[in-house]
Amino acid sequence: MKTISDFNFNSKKALIRVDFNVPLDENFNVTDTSRIVAAKPTIDKILADGGSVILMSHLGRPKGKEDKYSLKHILKTVSEVLEVEVKFASDCIGEVAETAAKNLQPKEVLLLENLRFYAEEEAGDVDFAKKLASLGDIYVNDAFGTAHRAHASTAIIAQFFPNSKCFGLLMEKEITSLNKVLKDSEKPVTAVLGGSKVSTKITIIENILDKVDHMIIGGGMTFTFIKALGGNVGDSICELDKLDLALEILHKAKEKNVHIHIPVDVVAANAFSNDAETQIVDVRHIPDGWQGLDAGPKSLENFKEVIMNSKTILWNGPLGVFEMENFAHGTITLGEYIADATANGAFSLVGGGDSVSAVKQFGLEDKVSYVSTGGGAMLEMLEGRILPGIAAILD
Repeated sequence: MKTISDFNFNSKKALIRVDFNVPLDENFNVTDTSRIVAAKPTIDKILADGGSVILMSHLGRPKGKEDKYSLKHILKTVSEVLEVEVKFASDCIGEVAETAAKNLQPKEVLLLENLRFYAEEEAGDVDFAKKLASLGDIYVNDAFGTAHRAHASTAIIAQFFPNSKCFGLLMEKEITSLNKVLKDSEKPVTAVLGGSKVSTKITIIENILDKVDHMIIGGGMTFTFIKALGGNVGDSICELDKLDLALEILHKAKEKNVHIHIPVDVVAANAFSNDAETQIVDVRHIPDGWQGLDAGPKSLENFKEVIMNSKTILWNGPLGVFEMENFAHGTITLGEYIADATANGAFSLVGGGDSVSAVKQFGLEDKVSYVSTGGGAMLEMLEGRILPGIAAILD
């Protein structure tokens, strides 16, 4: 696996695909800089070598050239985070970009305009990729968040750098961390899968059954399993067309000697609202008109024992509707167990939008081993797929 550590960038122009698809408020202020911060070590290394950096990214889903999606809005923040004055090219290909790249001096940084202003980017257009490639000497992919897309700047472009392409430090960290769970894990391995639907996690479950010893199932998925096992789930979210699938998963897990842990009690509410009445009930006997919105105390005690005895932990998906304060306890407590296990020497990887939001929101980000920056990309790797952005560098 070639990384930037294998190259000296002195007097070279590094063309880096970063993921600066950051959230902006109505005044175009960046509200979360973590993706920019995550790219900084790679950029710092190249600048320290005496190289220059050309940054490529997308922002949002523009339909053609839309000012609100211009990367000029994030220029100030990027300069502040990188602690260097970043130049801006008002286009990512053509004369404007070529001139800006040509005039770039060692230790300088240039940010190109939004790649998705061109439909060719998402279409994986070879000619567009070639125009981008002409701007730099070495291609660096450091955008794990888009590694599962076969776009021009993430996968197609690499062919124009047969001997001078590599991963950035962020991509290296992502791949290493995921491989630590999927290939080089220390046992016992526990996967915590939450979220609302079995259907969105089925491929992950099937792929990791061979790699884990324990699987904790939480969130809305719980009720599809409980219903399949003959329980009454009241008004809880439930995929009635996936009951056979839930039973099949339980059967496969038993065959593979994987211990599945499902909540035994839940915090039920009489409405989907933070102000609803609540009661703690047996997960198999949720009264009609009530719905399970968080894991109950007995369930958390059971999960604690599993987590504290694990050496490798993967967490993808919350245990309840953590966005509502009254149903966040299960997710927070689980996060604290994982933090404690990590402090005791376990390796913990958190990934997938909601889990990442939860660890950030509850101050647990620095207490787990690694928080993945790529939701979709991480999920596809967990499903056992080869990501185009990774394959293009390894090719």
